[in-house]
Amino acid sequence: MKKGAEKKKVRRSHGADTPPRKQAVQKDVFQVFAEKVRDHKGLVSRWAVLQETRVEYFRGKDFVSFVKNHSELKDILESDRILEPEDIANILLKKNLLVRCDRVVKTVRPGKKKLSTFPAHLEIYHDQVFSENDAFFAWTFVKRRPLWQTLLSFCWPVLTLAICLFPVYPHQVKLLILYSCASVLLLILCLLLLRGLVFGALWILLGKRVWFFPNILAEEATLKELFQFWPQKDEAERPKWTARLFFAIVGVVVILLLRHHAPDEAARARYQKRVSNIIDDVLEWSPSLALSGMIEKQTVVNITEPNDNVTEQE
Repeated sequence: MKKGAEKKKVRRSHGADTPPRKQAVQKDVFQVFAEKVRDHKGLVSRWAVLQETRVEYFRGKDFVSFVKNHSELKDILESDRILEPEDIANILLKKNLLVRCDRVVKTVRPGKKKLSTFPAHLEIYHDQVFSENDAFFAWTFVKRRPLWQTLLSFCWPVLTLAICLFPVYPHQVKLLILYSCASVLLLILCLLLLRGLVFGALWILLGKRVWFFPNILAEEATLKELFQFWPQKDEAERPKWTARLFFAIVGVVVILLLRHHAPDEAARARYQKRVSNIIDDVLEWSPSLALSGMIEKQTVVNITEPNDNVTEQE
């Protein structure tokens, strides 16, 4: 009995001497801070092309004002929370979480008074040190994708398959999809036409450049900026009256030419009938009709084969 008790004590002692499990490596506090800042909506940022790569960037002065206005985010840095925004940005640059960039186009374009606030094309700056004066900084790490984007990525194959199976849909579903797509396309075309007409009329009459929905055709605009209705402030010089008069005359001439060469009612009816026939062929197609047509064609060929043989023998 004593020997058994001694063995148990020895086992327990060996178990107590085993080293504790290694704790998981903690994530860098500056990495966490950078992710929080990037996900925060208070920092004004844009998208641009940096060496054939699409990146998200911000201005140096916006970063300084953001950190000062949201000092609670500095608590993530723990012992480094007392650092100034410039020092934090320099540490992010050293850790390759940021890269300083510069605008590619450094000259004012014709008709503009100053350089664009957020350029669309950037290049890497030679001195990787933080600055507030016309300096841009791009994030170098990949942003975490939200759950809805992950779920949406699985829906693309299903949507592609659904588009390919459009010919076998029921007739009512085909009509619903056709009219919905036609309505959306008509809405987009009418919106673009209305923008052009308003811009042309105000430019000729008042000499002002007014684009409603100014970001509707912008590639780097976000979803919120895409549907911004109020136009941006016109920073260009006022056009000359001679140019306005010239384009007014050109517009009137184009309208008169289009009205003179417009198709008559008979041509319009023929075109409408031709288009409606094409649409009916697409909507009324079904696999059964296609198979029946193939079978009828095959039977006709088989019937004509004996006659051909007879004529060849003669």
